[in-house]
Amino acid sequence: MDKTFASAAEAVADIPDGATLMAGGFGLCGIPEKLIAALADRGCKELTFISNNAGVDGFGLGILLERRQIKRMISSYVGENKEFARQFLSGELQVDLTPQGTLAERIRAGGAGIPAFYTPTGVGTPVAEGKEVRDFGGRQYVLETALTADFSLVKAWKADRHGNLVYRETARNFNPMMATAGRITIAEVEELVEPGQLDPDQVHTPGIYVQRVILGTGYEMRIERRTTRPRA
Repeated sequence: MDKTFASAAEAVADIPDGATLMAGGFGLCGIPEKLIAALADRGCKELTFISNNAGVDGFGLGILLERRQIKRMISSYVGENKEFARQFLSGELQVDLTPQGTLAERIRAGGAGIPAFYTPTGVGTPVAEGKEVRDFGGRQYVLETALTADFSLVKAWKADRHGNLVYRETARNFNPMMATAGRITIAEVEELVEPGQLDPDQVHTPGIYVQRVILGTGYEMRIERRTTRPRA
């Protein structure tokens, strides 16, 4: 089954206002930037995004924040986006801050069909407020619920037309688990090959989890932290 779409715009054309989405990436690595840009052009509003971070100003999810398309963020590290900070502090943006490991496990659990799990992370902090806390073996654990989404937007290095995905190096971050936790998973890739050309042992996300694939071009290799003077 050929799952390729002609463009990012075509792949996101049915995403409605109010949808819940996951967006892969860690820092500036592995961001589904073409799909996010197409979503910005589409103009969807009132979106909920589950993402480790919120991009940076003018790039990634930062574009959607600037256009006021995101209503709620479920995130972990959000320290490099001034517009995010401004909207959060002014009350314009709903934010659920989640410890990074807990966020990863909530997504993994969602993809595995596990409704909830206990973790010691966050016990005795605001993270645990309003949540069930239980004692196991003399240690307290807080109950965290799984996360799923209407759509998962992921970035991979290579795919075949059946949707089997291979990630390259650090881009294999939140992308694989998010690919399993979306009702519809849309992958953008840098290389597209024919079925049978990928080594099955090298496939990180089986095509059964992926419904749509687009081939992206002109990717920027952005640097999150740039050194501007010689090191000692």
